[in-house]
Amino acid sequence: MVFRVPPDGDGRSAYLGELAGLIWPAPAEPALSRGGRGGWVVVPSAARPRLLVPTGSPRAAASAVRHSTEAVGRKAKLVRQGLATAFRLGLGPLVFRDRLVVEDAAGGTLDAHLAEVLAAPALVSMHIGPARANRKPVLQLLDPDGRALGYAKLGVDPLTRTLVDVEAAALRRLADLPLGPVTVAGVLHHGDWHGHALLVQEALPVRLPRADPAAAEAAERAAMVAVAGCLGVRRRSYAGSGHAARLAEAIDDLGARPEAGRLHAVLKSVADADPTVAFGAWHGDWNGGNSAALADGRVLVWDWERFEGDVPAGYDALHRAVQTAIGHDGVEPTAAARALIEGAAGTLAPFNQDGRDADLVAVLYLVELAARYLRDRQAEAGARLGHVDAWLLPAVEEHLARRAR
Repeated sequence: MVFRVPPDGDGRSAYLGELAGLIWPAPAEPALSRGGRGGWVVVPSAARPRLLVPTGSPRAAASAVRHSTEAVGRKAKLVRQGLATAFRLGLGPLVFRDRLVVEDAAGGTLDAHLAEVLAAPALVSMHIGPARANRKPVLQLLDPDGRALGYAKLGVDPLTRTLVDVEAAALRRLADLPLGPVTVAGVLHHGDWHGHALLVQEALPVRLPRADPAAAEAAERAAMVAVAGCLGVRRRSYAGSGHAARLAEAIDDLGARPEAGRLHAVLKSVADADPTVAFGAWHGDWNGGNSAALADGRVLVWDWERFEGDVPAGYDALHRAVQTAIGHDGVEPTAAARALIEGAAGTLAPFNQDGRDADLVAVLYLVELAARYLRDRQAEAGARLGHVDAWLLPAVEEHLARRAR
C-alpha cells in the first residue's frame, strides 16, 4: 500500500505521513483508507488530522480522546467531552470515516516495542500538533479498559532527540527534589529505538477531580514558586551572573542573524541597569496544556524537556502569562509582550523579585524566549511566534527606550 496524503491537507496531513513511517517502518505498510474496520480513526479527517484514535475498544477510544491534550477553555472542554462520549458509545467510527491502517506490522514497529517495554499489550493514540521545530511523536498508551499505561516520546532529529534525553534526565533529577504540591511522572524506560531517542513515562492521574478555578490559580502559583526554589534561590547582581554569561553566549551562537545584534543591545541595557535578581529554577514551558491542579491540592506538571536552573525566579509565571494571553485569550503578540512587561511586578511578586526591576526580569525572559525560538529555527518550521522580530523585539526595545528617558 502507498500512504497518500489528501491534496486539500493543511500541512498536518503531510506530517501524518511522516509519523506513520516513523512508528510503523518497513516492512510495515501504513496507508489511509475510507471506512472499514481496524486501524486508527483519523479525527476529524485525513485532510485535517488532529488525533489518531485506536479502534477495537470503545473505552480506550474514549480515553484517547478525553486525555489527548489538556483542553483550555469551556468550549474546548465541552467539545472534547462530546467526542469522548461519541467514541464510548461506538459512534466515533461512524462519524469520522478516515482510517490509518497498517499491514505487515508483525514486528519491528514502535507499538510492538512499547508492548515489550511495558510487558503488556498497549493501544496507542497520538495527538497531531501544528508545525513547530520541536514537534515529535508523542503516544498515549492505553489498555483495553481505557486505563492510561503511560506516555512515549520519540526524538527523531538532533533537536528532539536532545529534548527527549534532557527530559529523561530532568524527571530523574526532579524525583529527588522538594517540589511542594508538584507531582511529576516517573521514568519507565529511556533508550534508543531505530536510532531515535525513546522516553516512556508514567501516566499522571489526570482523571481525578480538578480544583475550582480560584483554587487552581492559587495552587498553580504555589507550584511555580516550589519549582523556582527546588534547587535553591540566591540573589545577586545580574551583570556578573552566570545566567548573563550563558544568555549572551546563546545569542552569540545565533551567528550573523540580524536579530542577534538587537538582542545583544537589549542585554547591554539590562546589564547597564544591573538589577539585583533572585535566581532559581524553571520548568521551561509551563502553559495551559501541560499542568492540572487537582481538588486534593496536588498540581500535575508534565513536559519537563526545558527544565533548567540558575534563571531569574518567576520565569514560569511570565511564560504562562504571555502564552495564555496569545494562545487562549487571542491577544495580539506584540500587545501581549508589552502587557507582560508592564504587569511584571505583580506577576513576579510571589518570587521575591524587586518590584522596581521586575520589568527587566520580564525583558530577560523575552530575550531568553527569542534566543530559544531562533536557535530552534521555529520560524523556518512554520511556528506562528517564530518571527521574533515582528512582535517580541519591538515590544522590548520600545520599553527600554521609554525606560531610558
